[in-house]
Amino acid sequence: MATVEIETHGCKLNTADSQQMAAEFLRAGFEVRSRANSNPPDVFILNSCTVTHVADKKARQAISAAKRRHPNALTVMTGCYPERAAEETASLHSVDMVLGNRGKPQLVEAITDRLKIDLTPCADGRDVIPSEALLGRTRASVKIQEGCDQVCAYCIVPKVRGRERSVPVSEIVNRVLQLERAGCREVVFTGTQLGHYGFDLDSGVDLPFMLTEVLKQTDISRVRVSSLQPPEIEDRLLDVWSNEGEGRLSPHFHVPLQSGSDAILRKMRRTYTSEGFLRKVDLVRTRIPGCGVTTDVIAGFPGETDEDHEASASVMRAANFSDAHIFPYSARPGTSAHHFDDQLAPATKSERARELRTIGSASSARFKASMLGQVRSVLWEGQRGKSGLTDNYIKVRMDDENIKRDGEGDGLIEDVLLRSVQEDGVVMVAVD
Repeated sequence: MATVEIETHGCKLNTADSQQMAAEFLRAGFEVRSRANSNPPDVFILNSCTVTHVADKKARQAISAAKRRHPNALTVMTGCYPERAAEETASLHSVDMVLGNRGKPQLVEAITDRLKIDLTPCADGRDVIPSEALLGRTRASVKIQEGCDQVCAYCIVPKVRGRERSVPVSEIVNRVLQLERAGCREVVFTGTQLGHYGFDLDSGVDLPFMLTEVLKQTDISRVRVSSLQPPEIEDRLLDVWSNEGEGRLSPHFHVPLQSGSDAILRKMRRTYTSEGFLRKVDLVRTRIPGCGVTTDVIAGFPGETDEDHEASASVMRAANFSDAHIFPYSARPGTSAHHFDDQLAPATKSERARELRTIGSASSARFKASMLGQVRSVLWEGQRGKSGLTDNYIKVRMDDENIKRDGEGDGLIEDVLLRSVQEDGVVMVAVD
């Protein structure tokens, strides 16, 4: 039996693609192996990211390392990096085959043809997702939408993911049902512009409608929405959390800020103001008490002044995020910001990112401290189920002496009492 190993970099959309790839390889008769397997695979696939130059570097390093580990394997690079730079990635000595995002649907066929092997597909052709397709996870990322029409000045995603297009509701429901049967406890709905879901489908189909249908037609324990843009957060959407989704829709909202300066937001071609952003954060916290609100911020965008930087710091303090991902601006060929004349020095970008991370770490610590003494539900993961994420996206860990279950706890959802915050930021808990 031919074997394949899949490594994933980047966003949850790539995770969804990798899990879909794994299911397709399994149906075709391949064995999907994990990195922990000591036997070398016949095929190594890197599903790459290209959001920053650092992501490109990590992809090159990963594919080179894979070739050193498995010199006889067919090494394949797919994902956003080859979609953006096909010739560049194809020229890498450690890469045997390149397929961009648009080539992912033909990946199994292309590899089978390249290997010149005969496989025995799933005998009855059943439409299932084997548990191995979850790639060792107790949660699965489900792509509900792909592509972006907004074209922010700094972002390469529209070039590598194309125009916006939605997955029909029936297909999403069917996939969630399949994942349920495979033992998945949580699905993460992912895409590029989730709030635009359904614009290209039948009238009346949008994100609130789709979420409601999934909750009605499946018994999946937990549903998480990966990211929402500020203008997409409205009362009608939050009504789903308060009504059909209570106890199942995770009270966690990832809302990208990118900058707290209105001048920089305009230059980025974002569609909100800093004041409007803070109103949306307040709305979410008012409607969904105890929710986690996380964000992304770019430090050192071209033309960012000291005053612009301080505006970002001020908004971060006011928003008091439960977590924040801070990135120094990375110029990407193919974006308009790449051609801006007022690029900042790398040292300036790094220093500003460091300052914003300090603010983010402090607000994250305050949020965790505010949760101590509360009971939250946790999806346990990993060996013996000793660590996991709460419904509002707090990483937790349990002391050995507090484990009161027999066998494996991986995939179990249970209520825990949040007790203390450790030096590494992880919250220690006890079963309630």
